[in-house]
Amino acid sequence: MKAERAPAEAEAIACAIRALLDARADGASVCPSEVARALWPHGWRARIDDVRTVARALTARGELRVTQRGVPLDAAQPWRGPIRIGRAARGEFDRRL
Repeated sequence: MKAERAPAEAEAIACAIRALLDARADGASVCPSEVARALWPHGWRARIDDVRTVARALTARGELRVTQRGVPLDAAQPWRGPIRIGRAARGEFDRRL
């Protein structure tokens, strides 16, 4: 994301994540590529890192739960490989992160 567009794009990504999750059953998750495809049908692969960056920020705020093979990931640690983005369960957010 370019610096001058970052806040608007970050909000668009966050809204797309929320909308995709709202359209799914409770406890369901989405892949970052689904979010990128929804926003940028052409060239979505180049935007995966932008989606992951926003997912990390929302995870750190306690809004989302990002998992890898079903295991929650720490927003403060590096993420490698495939992830899933879901809503955080109430009371799940650990303020120590």
